[in-house]
Amino acid sequence: MTRVNRDFGGTMQKDAVPAVSADVIFASSRFPNYKLGANNQIVDAKDDPKVLSMKEVVARETAMLLEQQKRLSVRDLASKFEKGLAAAAKLSEEYLLLVVEGARLREAASLEKHVLLKNLRDALESLRGRVVGRNKDDVEEAIAMVEALAVQLTQREGELVQEKAEVKKLANFLKQASEDAKRLVDEERAFARAEIESARAAVQRVEEALQEHERMSRASGKQDLEELMKEVQEARRIKMLHQPSKVMDMEHELRALRIQLAEKSKRSLLLQRELARSKRGELNISQSYELEGSEVLGSYLQITPCSDDAPELSKCSIQWYRVSSEGGKKELISGATKSIYAPEPIDVGRVLQVEIIADGRQVILTTTGAIDPAAGLGSYVEALVRKHDVEFNVVVTQMNGVDYKSDSIHVLHVGKMRMKLRKGKSTITKEYYSTLMQLCGVRGGGNAAAQALYWQASKGLSFVLAFESERDRNAAIMLARRFAFDCNGVG
Repeated sequence: MTRVNRDFGGTMQKDAVPAVSADVIFASSRFPNYKLGANNQIVDAKDDPKVLSMKEVVARETAMLLEQQKRLSVRDLASKFEKGLAAAAKLSEEYLLLVVEGARLREAASLEKHVLLKNLRDALESLRGRVVGRNKDDVEEAIAMVEALAVQLTQREGELVQEKAEVKKLANFLKQASEDAKRLVDEERAFARAEIESARAAVQRVEEALQEHERMSRASGKQDLEELMKEVQEARRIKMLHQPSKVMDMEHELRALRIQLAEKSKRSLLLQRELARSKRGELNISQSYELEGSEVLGSYLQITPCSDDAPELSKCSIQWYRVSSEGGKKELISGATKSIYAPEPIDVGRVLQVEIIADGRQVILTTTGAIDPAAGLGSYVEALVRKHDVEFNVVVTQMNGVDYKSDSIHVLHVGKMRMKLRKGKSTITKEYYSTLMQLCGVRGGGNAAAQALYWQASKGLSFVLAFESERDRNAAIMLARRFAFDCNGVG
């Protein structure tokens, strides 16, 4: 009895099954990853959940952009919105290109799959007629699987067509949204520009109105102030005429006290001189000369003979000195060789001494005390220091040691950096403070010595200037020396 073997594959001739057609092109080197579900339904294997589709990426990026847009300011929002629109448009174009490319590739793959399935079905059909038994059942099951794959492939193609239509619709929607957004941005920008121009015009109108109001207020305020000042001055004048104020009373009292003090100082000086004469008489010392004049800044001292047999002063040799009241150090006064000497500000607080040599005999005269300062000169100079340039009216009496013929008024400018002498609009000299400049009281000069000073502006150029008062002369000397010291340490 012959035994039937279930494995009949070995009894089949190898050339009985035709080979697969050579024109079939496989999309990949392996068979698609399919699984059979219930009722022999083909189920696709699930993809990696971490891989996102392009549609989900676009949705997530759009959500992130919207979230960032809420946190931006208005100005940044406009720029970011425009950038987002451009990025979205570019992304939609890329997505559309990818979808089109994917559709093309899928169509090619679908065509390849149809050809593959057709060839596979033909091969299985030819094989089914040649096998029997269980192998035939397996072939029929394989044919059923191929038909199911064909149905699944047809369904996927339909889904791809529908997805392609949705993608086109989404692209059109994004394009329309981009155009609407651009139009909205342009409208808002135009509206904002119009609002800015309107605001600028309003601000300009307000500024013009404020300037006009300020100008009118200033003019009216100035007029009111002038009228008020006139009224105040008139009221003061009327009050001074009818009811002298306490300030005027105090000024009168101060003036009277100053007069009394000057008289008492003169009387004290006379008494001191009489005392000195009496002492010399007791000691049998004959004095041929004596000093006359107030020992105060703003006056002058003069040597006068005491006896008829005293030699003439023009034939005597005279030299004035400053003597420190503390150490007794004697300092020669340059150029002071006349019988008259007007103290200058540097002499305040020092004793003046003069040596007279006549017929080989030396006579020394000394002031009874230190030179006193002029009343009110310090406060006057401090008030002038605050000015940048101080002007004094002067008359030029000598220029380079020669008498000046013109008696016209000149103006002496004492500034913080330089001194200038001018006549009208023409400048005679203008020099900066330096070691070559000299400024001191005039030597000699008679009764006007207290109102004159000697100014050597530069080498080879000197002037003797007469001021309107002793106070102006001393103030000019003090200011010039102070400014020169502040400028370069030259005093």
